Amino acid sequence: MSSLGDVIHTLPFVSELRKLYPDAKITWLVHPQFGGFIPMQIVDEVIFFDKIGFNKDSFCDKIKDFLQMRKQLHSHKFDLVIDLQGLFKSAVLAAISGCNNRIGYCEMREGSQFVSKPIKGEHRHDHVIERYLDVARYLGAKVESVDFPLPDLQEEENFVLQKLASKGCESKYVVIVPGTRWETKCWPENYYADLIKRIIADGKYVVLAGGNEDVAKSARIVEMVQDKKVINLAGQTTLKELIALIKNCCVYISADTGPLHFAAALKKPLVCMYGPTKADRTGPYGNPNQSVIYSKAKCAGCLKKHCTDWHCMYDITVDEVYNAYCEKLV
Repeated sequence: MSSLGDVIHTLPFVSELRKLYPDAKITWLVHPQFGGFIPMQIVDEVIFFDKIGFNKDSFCDKIKDFLQMRKQLHSHKFDLVIDLQGLFKSAVLAAISGCNNRIGYCEMREGSQFVSKPIKGEHRHDHVIERYLDVARYLGAKVESVDFPLPDLQEEENFVLQKLASKGCESKYVVIVPGTRWETKCWPENYYADLIKRIIADGKYVVLAGGNEDVAKSARIVEMVQDKKVINLAGQTTLKELIALIKNCCVYISADTGPLHFAAALKKPLVCMYGPTKADRTGPYGNPNQSVIYSKAKCAGCLKKHCTDWHCMYDITVDEVYNAYCEKLV
């Protein structure tokens, strides 16, 4: 219920859960914003908890919504509740589920470890996907590969390709997502502009993508580049359309942001830039065709969302990213 990346990281676990329990009814509790990426060929039902709307409610409305959610969860008579977020908000919902059989992954925080049993497996120091899969292994799954079940995207692919063609792009294109949820994870806008100029000079189209929060940033980058081969679709696609856009690109480029994990799940050639976060724990996973560029700053990996001496992302040069991009074209 916090980020798109968390949902994508959970997909391999859900795939293993379905293999382990082919006849079970699997329900996924998620924020409405991320519902479009739930693989309904594996999951039977989705329950939405709108944390944004809940936070805006009056106190009385909060109590009313809380009681309604409790009633809804109790009505399912769950046999097992699995908390793979491990935060206070997910712990509260697990606690009011009406199910006493509750487990979570190894890194349970904010008191969630007192609500659900943390499962600590042999991968507890590895990537978060493997930590989640340790929960599946605990339940008896024989994990042989890391699979990312995806929703059907045929309709969205047709729409995206038609939209690009209407803007003159009928050839291979590069997708760049310049926005991030943390200000410290952003690569500088002028760096993106310089990179795009080089990619365009090589004959490729560049498509800027992202959510509504990325519209202004993408517009500024377009203004700096001023070339018709830059197509700005930031804020103009649904979640599934964004996945379809990435699915058909030749290379994907971004910093640490949710759509990056789409590209990894789709096994697309990708280049990503990491500064305050740790790619070995929560970065793109299971894709042999990825290049992760780490900041050389001594403070890299600090996990700070705000910084008074922020330079880690500036330390990653345009040359580094462009050279990694060129390697993906070989």
